Amino acid sequence: MASAVKDSRPGYGQLLRTPGAWTFLLPGFLARQPFAMLTIGIVLLVESTTGSYGIAGTVSAATGVSMALFAPQSGKLADRFGQRAVLLPGVLVHVAGVAALITLALAHAPLWALIAVAVPTGASTPQVGPMVRARWASRLGGSPLMPTAAAFESVTDEFTFVVGPVLATALCTGIHPAAGLIAEAVLSLAGGLLFASQRRSQPPAHRAQPGDGPRVSALSVPGVRVLIVAFLGIGAVFGGMQVSLTAFTQDIGQPGINGVLYGVFAAGNMLAGVACGAIAWKVGPRRRLLVAYGLLALATTPLWAVTAVPLLGAVGLVVGLCIAPALITGYTLVESLVPATARTEAFTWLTGAVALGQAAAATAAGQLADRFVPSTGFLVPLAGTALALTVLLALRAHLLPRSTTRIVGTGSAQATEPAEDRDKAVTEPADLAADLRAGSPERGGYEGLSERGVGHRTPVTVD
Repeated sequence: MASAVKDSRPGYGQLLRTPGAWTFLLPGFLARQPFAMLTIGIVLLVESTTGSYGIAGTVSAATGVSMALFAPQSGKLADRFGQRAVLLPGVLVHVAGVAALITLALAHAPLWALIAVAVPTGASTPQVGPMVRARWASRLGGSPLMPTAAAFESVTDEFTFVVGPVLATALCTGIHPAAGLIAEAVLSLAGGLLFASQRRSQPPAHRAQPGDGPRVSALSVPGVRVLIVAFLGIGAVFGGMQVSLTAFTQDIGQPGINGVLYGVFAAGNMLAGVACGAIAWKVGPRRRLLVAYGLLALATTPLWAVTAVPLLGAVGLVVGLCIAPALITGYTLVESLVPATARTEAFTWLTGAVALGQAAAATAAGQLADRFVPSTGFLVPLAGTALALTVLLALRAHLLPRSTTRIVGTGSAQATEPAEDRDKAVTEPADLAADLRAGSPERGGYEGLSERGVGHRTPVTVD
């Protein structure tokens, strides 16, 4: 744990006072902007050169699928060899891929050629968000500030998705259809190199040592696989909203408001993220995830039936408000489900799942928009979240953290927490500072407890 607790309640102020945090936060913010611009930039460019949302969605999907498949491998390599060693070559390959994609699209190349270039472009997309999250986890350890850090990163991501699509849309519609992707490539190069230069804040590389056992893969953890399904559903919301909003605004003759509507949707996500990080939760993360996901599926239900722009903006805002709690809780659970040696890999699996869900949804929504009325594409977010919610409910037992031990009592007095209480909060806000100093049991930290002579370890299940 990097810093001592000065306040009784973790919050954004305390989080941002973490030593060295700003050295990776500012470069990380710049370097993650392209992630929000890539798919919308591809959709706008390819649609302008082909006239088909189906083709545009397919090329965007190829980028997202390759990103989802290769991102975890990038994360695994970053855990083993360090983030800088992976980021530098990846940025260069990505910029070259974007340049080739722009050239082929403007030359009206066939679909197979666009897909062939989209694959390495997506595969090399810099995974800056997971790397920033891994740096927080490395500095904070099992601190109660981890949920606050997850909320802060979600807010940063969503602010990116407010700025990125609006910027890409404005460049593509106001300057040139390729301007959005050109800006994406420039930001990828500048931001990626600047972030990679911050060596002191990157987590230590976990190279294999003689005598080490088999390296644990994040994908081997059942809870991570369940979260991947949940994040696939969230990706379906992003992808379905991007393509469907583009088709809808084109159909009504107001393409310029596409970025505004998507920005309103992302702004709802950002506002909810700010609130999530400021709340001292009294409900366990597993239950929070299930409730938030249920609300998300419910919020996507009326999208396909809305025909008025103001009402669509209002419904999109509500959908955005429901995404952040699910995302934040999912990322928070990772810290308790996987060991530090696989943490970046786990974060990239989740980020890749969002990209894969986004790609599949973009393809499906594009096909529906081409064959039926544009608003039909809004059925995709509903279907994706409904299916993911079903899986979450069926496999929720896998979301229990690795640490199942808790101090319950002192001296010879011991107690076992009832099973029905395991989804309740294990600490009140006033207890957080003491937990952090002593080693928070629900975060898996018992360091120093035996030396202080505090209580006994009694196995209980904690959510």
